[in-house]
Amino acid sequence: MKRINNLYKIGLLSFLTLWLHACSYEIQDIDKVEEHLELQASSMDITLDADHLTDDIITFTWKPARPVLNDHIILYTSKLDVVGNNFGSSTAVMNYEDDGIFSRSFTSEQIQNWANQKWKLPVNTPFTLEFRIVAQWEGGATFESPEVRTVRVNVQPIKTIVFDADKVFLDGTAVPGISKLEMGTTVENDGIYAHLLQLEEGELQIPIEFNGETNYISPADGDGTLKDGESIDVVVRENPVSWKIENPGEYRIVVNMQKATATIYSPSKALQPAVVEWMLDGNLQTTVVNDLWEYGEPTGWSWRGGNWTQSTADPQVFVYAGPAINGRTKFGVAPHNQSYVYTGNNTSTDTPVTHGTTYNVFSGYSANERNAYFRLPSGTNFIILDIRNKTMVASQR
Repeated sequence: MKRINNLYKIGLLSFLTLWLHACSYEIQDIDKVEEHLELQASSMDITLDADHLTDDIITFTWKPARPVLNDHIILYTSKLDVVGNNFGSSTAVMNYEDDGIFSRSFTSEQIQNWANQKWKLPVNTPFTLEFRIVAQWEGGATFESPEVRTVRVNVQPIKTIVFDADKVFLDGTAVPGISKLEMGTTVENDGIYAHLLQLEEGELQIPIEFNGETNYISPADGDGTLKDGESIDVVVRENPVSWKIENPGEYRIVVNMQKATATIYSPSKALQPAVVEWMLDGNLQTTVVNDLWEYGEPTGWSWRGGNWTQSTADPQVFVYAGPAINGRTKFGVAPHNQSYVYTGNNTSTDTPVTHGTTYNVFSGYSANERNAYFRLPSGTNFIILDIRNKTMVASQR
C-alpha cells in the first residue's frame, strides 16, 4: 500500500510541473488578414436566349485578392454549379483562370446544355446557379489562407418543346365544326394517332397537349404544302405551320409520335382495304377484306370471329386482341373451309412462331395455303397482321 501511495504522489507532482511549465508560454492568435477579393454577377436574374445561343448571357467579375509578399504565387479557380450540388466533382464546371484575368462568361447554349445533360434538371423548370471564385497562394515560407467568394444567379431556361403528347387534335379552317377534333391512338400502337374525316378547303393544324401546354405538330421543313400520301418528318412548335387543304373530301391523317412523322392521305391517295378473289363451290367470290376469322387447333377446328380490329391508320392492318390461342392457326377472309387465307407458308406445312418476331405472310386459297399454318406459342393474345406488307407479329400482352 505504501508503494502505491508513493507512485500517486510522484504522478501528481509531475502533472503540476508540466502544467506550470505550459502556463509560462502565452498562446498566440493568428493575425487576421484583410481580404480584398470581391465578386459580382452582371445580373442576378437571367433568361437564356434561344435566338442568340452563342452570345454571353452572364459574366462574373472579381477584384484581385490581397497582395502577399515573400515569393507567393496567387492562383484563381472558378466553379459553376447549381444550388444544392455543393460544387461536387461530378457536377461543377471548374476553370483555372489565367494570370491577370478577372472575369468568366458563359453563353446560353453552355448553360442550357449543362442543365439538361450535366445537371439533369427537369425541362422548362427555373433553377439557381452558384458561381464561386477561390484565390489561393502557393510557394513562399508562410501559409496564406485562401479567399473565397460565391454569388447566386436565378435562371429561366430556354423552353424545350418535348415531342410527346397526352392528346392530339385536328383543327383549323379545314376542319368542319366549331371545335377541334381529338385523334385516337391505333389499336396496334399507342404511339400512332390516326383519324378518318371529311375536310373542307382551308388550313389544317394538329395541336397537341402535353403536361398542360399546347403546341403544334408541324412539317419539319416549314412548308405547309400537302405531300399527299407521303410520310414526312415533323417537329413540335409553339406556333403552327398549317397544311393547305385545296380539295374537300375524306382524308386519313396519321401521326407517328415514335418516329416523328405524319402522313396525310387525300381522296385521290386514299388507302383502300384489300380485295381478294377465291372459289366457293365452283363460284368465284370477290371479298373486300374488312374482317378476319381464325381457324385451327385453338378454335377446335372451326371458324371463329369477333376478335379482329381494322386499324384506323391502314385498313389493311388487322389486330387480334382476344382470348389466348396457341397451336396451328390460320386466318381467313370468310368462315368457310375454302376461304382465302393468310398463313405462314404456301407449302402445306407449319411455321413455328416466337413472340415478338416478324414473319412473312403468304395468302391464297389453294390447298398449299389452306393446309399451311402458323404454330402459335402458348399465351398468344395479340397479333398484328399487315396484309399490305405481308407480315405478322404475335405477342402476349
